[in-house]
Amino acid sequence: MDDSKVVGGKVKKPGKRGRKPAKIDLKAKLERSRQSARECRARKKLRYQYLEELVSSRERAICALREELEMYKQWCMAMDQGKIPSEIKALLTGEEQSKTQQNSSRLVKAGKTDTNSSSW
Repeated sequence: MDDSKVVGGKVKKPGKRGRKPAKIDLKAKLERSRQSARECRARKKLRYQYLEELVSSRERAICALREELEMYKQWCMAMDQGKIPSEIKALLTGEEQSKTQQNSSRLVKAGKTDTNSSSW
């Protein structure tokens, strides 16, 4: 008796599933494997270069932040001694100037709106 089944109009025989092993050219298979290994090594090299660049940029950022922190520490020590560093004075006068400019521009704008609203 035959164990074959009819499924979807096709006769299926019991046994192995999937593809039948094709006679693949051994040289072509080896060349594909070599090419795949070359591509893998190239990707790995690029990944390491990217990571090294990332580390060096982070190290530079850390150095810059340490320098900034040291500057702030020195400013604090100077202020503890009652001295105001010139950089802070410049910042404060710069902020005061910008505040006065903002206030004057607000007053000018308010004056324009007042004149516009008062003309009935």
